[in-house]
Amino acid sequence: MSAKLWVRNMYTGPGGGAYTGPGGGMYTGPGGGAYTGPGGGMYSGPGGGAYTGPGGGLYTGPGGGAYTGPGGGLYSGPTGGLYSVPGGGLYTGPCGGMYTGPDSKPYMAITPPWPSLPELLREMGMDHEADLIAEALASIGWCG
Repeated sequence: MSAKLWVRNMYTGPGGGAYTGPGGGMYTGPGGGAYTGPGGGMYSGPGGGAYTGPGGGLYTGPGGGAYTGPGGGLYSGPTGGLYSVPGGGLYTGPCGGMYTGPDSKPYMAITPPWPSLPELLREMGMDHEADLIAEALASIGWCG
């Protein structure tokens, strides 16, 4: 199963990555970005945002959401999820993962917005993974 990408910015309005209603990145109902069942963004099975195997949002190998090397979700350089320039996961302007306004080309990722992810993982009993993400954010000076 291939991973699905979700809007993962910090916009709280309809369709935003931090929106908790239907269609939002933090919606916990079926098909939502924070839903833990099949098809949800926090599904821990194959292709899910909380999956630790290849293709998963928490995979620590090359290309994975928790990979710290080039192209990985926890990489802070170009192509990484923690990149803070235009288009990056921590960029605060349009197209960035930390942008708080409506966006015609929103940041897309397999995992929820970075500041929300550790808490969601802890709720799922995935403390090790939550710590990994929190430590990566702290290592680049991110304090939310």
